[in-house]
Amino acid sequence: MKKIFSSVVLILFAFGSAMAIHETKSAETQAVMPPADAAKLYDYIKQAPYKSWQMWPGKKKLYKGTEPHGALLTTYVNETALKAIKSKAGILPDGSIIVKENYDQKKKLKALSVMYKIKGFSPDTGDWFWARYSSDGKVEAEGKVKGCIDCHSKKKENDYIFTGPIGKPQSPGY
Repeated sequence: MKKIFSSVVLILFAFGSAMAIHETKSAETQAVMPPADAAKLYDYIKQAPYKSWQMWPGKKKLYKGTEPHGALLTTYVNETALKAIKSKAGILPDGSIIVKENYDQKKKLKALSVMYKIKGFSPDTGDWFWARYSSDGKVEAEGKVKGCIDCHSKKKENDYIFTGPIGKPQSPGY
């Protein structure tokens, strides 16, 4: 068994596929999770692709939204986030990604809003990295975005998330 394992490791190194021990991989794509960089995050969610992820539990395509996100929304979550939401974990773990498609009244895609949990990125705001992209993928905002934080801080008790509860429901209105 040890000899077979050594051969596999050597083959992986020979083809340049080895990963450093500290890197994490997503179950969706087996790709290394991106750093706190909107361009790399966009590449990641397109490669995954995020549209193959499940929608937020209980939400359908093009549900009613509010500004600044748009009149209609579709929200996808990666496997890491989905497991925590379904188990009512109360907080989403590092590596969670939420992708919200923002549409106008005519069902035209206007933007993507993304929340990505990165350990140590912003402890004061739940470690969320915020990004907004135009419909063609141009970065419009990224990082510790004041407008995102100011608004989402109203839902600090729900890990800064408006879309739905991630723990035991705390009040009606979700």
